[in-house]
Amino acid sequence: GRAKMSGEEILVCAVNLGENFCLYFAGLECDAFCKEKILLRVLRNVNSQLLVVRPDLNMAAFEDVTDQEMKSGNGMHFNIHYYKTTTPSAGMPVAFSIQVEDKSYYMCCEKEYGKMIVRFREGEVPKEIPGESNIIFFKKTFTSCSSRAFKFEYSLEQGMFLAFEEEGCLRKLILKKLSREDEVDETMKISF
Repeated sequence: GRAKMSGEEILVCAVNLGENFCLYFAGLECDAFCKEKILLRVLRNVNSQLLVVRPDLNMAAFEDVTDQEMKSGNGMHFNIHYYKTTTPSAGMPVAFSIQVEDKSYYMCCEKEYGKMIVRFREGEVPKEIPGESNIIFFKKTFTSCSSRAFKFEYSLEQGMFLAFEEEGCLRKLILKKLSREDEVDETMKISF
């Protein structure tokens, strides 16, 4: 049942005694997304380029980065926020944020002129997300045989994944639709 305490709802769940009298808690169901852990990572594409966020230009692109630039790490070290999920088959729900010059930005998707665009907005990633959100992506393994590479599906639109698109000399971060579920698209391959 639920216990009420100072206006906050606290989930109370039955405790089972396991072997050797180990205490373990029955699984807490969580309808919304509740933050579980945060990893700090750089994101790379198939060409080993690093994803760099430039909030002043309102864009992110995969770039060749020198070791020196990487040490300063401005706009390259992402916080990957993992959320608990009740539907693991969809993939692990994650959100991305990044610090650039003392400001925190989170990645989200927005419709612009009828097209889905990846944006970085100033602000923090919430600890809990009720229902659905334009900042949640489902992390899936890229292919069954490469468990170290991932693809990130936009949670509000099935079949839409983070990818890069060559635009002149830029490799811009975009959302891209997979035409078939079994298609392997290298532009969607992201490794940590």
